[in-house]
Amino acid sequence: MSHPGLHHGESVCPYCGVGCRLWVEAEGERLIRVKGVEDAAANRGRLCHKGATLWHVIDTPDRLRFPLQRTLGGGFRRISWAKAIKLIAGRLRGLHATHGPDSVAFFGSGQLDTESAYLACKLFKGVLGTNNTDSNSRLCMASAAYGYSSSLGSDGPPTCYDDVAEAETIVILGSNMAEAHPVTFDLVRQRKRDAPLTRIVVVDPRRTPTAERADLHLPLRPGSDLAFLHALAKLLLPDADRGFIAAHTTGFEAFEAYLAQQDLNALIAETALPEALVRDTAQALRGRKVLTFYCMGANQSREGVAKNLAIVNLHLLLGQIGMPGAGPFSLTGQPNAMGGRESGLLAHQLPGYRLTANEVHRAEVAAHWGYPAGALSPRPGLTAVEMFRALETGKLKAIWIAATNPAASMPDLHQVQRALRQAELVVVQDCYHPTETTQHADLILPAAQWVEKDWTGTNSERMVSFSPRLIAPVGEALPDYEIIRRVAVALGAQGFDFPSREALWDEFRTLTSGRPCDMNGMSAARLCSARELQWPCPHEEHPGTKRRYLDRAFHTPDGRARFHVNKPVGPHERTDAEYPLILTTGRLAAHWHTRTRTGKVISLNFKAPGPSLQIHPHDAGPRGIEDGAEVVVSNRRGFVRVVAEVTETIPPGTVFTTFHWGDLHAPHSNANYLTHAALDPISKQPEYKYAAVEVAAVRTWVPAAPVVSDPTEMLNA
Repeated sequence: MSHPGLHHGESVCPYCGVGCRLWVEAEGERLIRVKGVEDAAANRGRLCHKGATLWHVIDTPDRLRFPLQRTLGGGFRRISWAKAIKLIAGRLRGLHATHGPDSVAFFGSGQLDTESAYLACKLFKGVLGTNNTDSNSRLCMASAAYGYSSSLGSDGPPTCYDDVAEAETIVILGSNMAEAHPVTFDLVRQRKRDAPLTRIVVVDPRRTPTAERADLHLPLRPGSDLAFLHALAKLLLPDADRGFIAAHTTGFEAFEAYLAQQDLNALIAETALPEALVRDTAQALRGRKVLTFYCMGANQSREGVAKNLAIVNLHLLLGQIGMPGAGPFSLTGQPNAMGGRESGLLAHQLPGYRLTANEVHRAEVAAHWGYPAGALSPRPGLTAVEMFRALETGKLKAIWIAATNPAASMPDLHQVQRALRQAELVVVQDCYHPTETTQHADLILPAAQWVEKDWTGTNSERMVSFSPRLIAPVGEALPDYEIIRRVAVALGAQGFDFPSREALWDEFRTLTSGRPCDMNGMSAARLCSARELQWPCPHEEHPGTKRRYLDRAFHTPDGRARFHVNKPVGPHERTDAEYPLILTTGRLAAHWHTRTRTGKVISLNFKAPGPSLQIHPHDAGPRGIEDGAEVVVSNRRGFVRVVAEVTETIPPGTVFTTFHWGDLHAPHSNANYLTHAALDPISKQPEYKYAAVEVAAVRTWVPAAPVVSDPTEMLNA
């Protein structure tokens, strides 16, 4: 499809999970302007600087335009799509025959649209017979998903953006919302302007731009979130909504008994917070509609599920589930992390929030796909970190990576790079080359950008949006789902001969019928017209659902929400005399993930030109570290070199850096050389937020050989 002259249309932002709708203007096949859509539910005309500069990142010099194959000399040469598809299908078929179905894996991301995630699930779980599909959503949202499922019976928040305008206290825990989700934070600021008595409570070790706007900032000790949440619950027990608890929950007696055993003073001491501040926070929650936003600070921990359950416990305690203006609200880190979970991309899932371990669920999906009963494997699939451990040991032979850059974003990067070098086949599907990951590929496949294809995705408030193709793809780039479809057809798979993208979507949405994430009423034609609808939406006359559980009927066997007792286990790695500082990581306002897009925008690079390390003067002084000086941050896994930012916004004993800069842009600076792969035992999400390190001025640093981590120890932690 060609677009001569000036034209315009709506699209959806490919950055964080807010789901901002964009008004895109183009001249021919070149974007010239992007702005926010005024009546869009998610952003109401607002855009962050990253979204507003998206028109810079489409036709760039490093844009991947043709399939590439690695040569014997280590470079890459252009090949045809026909040859690329034939090579991939042949290698997958051969490895599958020789080593079995679990020798191959697909690793995607929350940047894949729902159509692509669904087809990857159908190809690997349905055709190849392996549950080895996962996503970088495992690295950001898995603990939140398990938290919702374990307590309310289903993944997916019960809340919506409209709740901000009705909340009386807004708690933001483990999220620098002002920088990571600025458009949603604008709603919070607007609420404060409209209703000055609204209380904003921010729980974060750092005094971030979000904390600067808070009525109460609680700079708790890293790793003490559960102690803090238990202290709050103990203080709020007298305010428990016992009518709600008796009618709509189970497990409260055990939860109440556990809190009775806890010493309040000891809990508060663990947080390193003043007792008065904790009591003031409890008071800010009493008798008020409480909306709790939370993100990676709660999720990226080996206690991630426990923290999420503790947040939900507080809302159940106060009867604040299934009412406007209140409830738990996880902030999604990627544009379609939720859609990937709905379509079954994670290793433990099948489409429609079904589970691979559930025999009935497997039979339902097999029947929908026209496969024999028992065709789907009950064997647990490898999750993100497990995949790269298995590649290194040789258990896994091949990995197909799409729309993500794990050679920069995974924890314990030295191990990940060893794994990619060890693999027999690495296929990477991306919009750009080189990236840290494409450099390890045997085959590189050019993917169409968000504005170059028709696609569908789900944002943080369960809003499903359709985004139409507005310009032609560069070169020979194809939509991710079309690449996956062609490989399936080359493998001789049945059920992949879709006449259109619409037919593909309609096959998926009918598979959600009767499920908690019911999208059966969202036909491709209806979504094209309506632009966006919130699930559950069970039939085509249904308007969509803003808030879940208004009837207090939860997706559990008895219809009751569950209280959970969550005993702290603490961080996997502790500080000691050799590595006495806690490293925590996060995002900056100017950049997103590993900068494959934002690193191309001059104005964003001007705002944040390179990686830095926030360190308190109390820690910088004795180490001879001055503001702006180069420092080395080291631990048992490796070291990085960054610029020191001496500031009192970080507490003594803790340092902070970002993971945005990979080796292509700033060699030896990626924080993930220092992070480790200890996992939450339930969600298998790694603990990015707590690693023991030492910091030294470059002139005084003496390198030591890093200790290679024991994969078994880390996976079982």
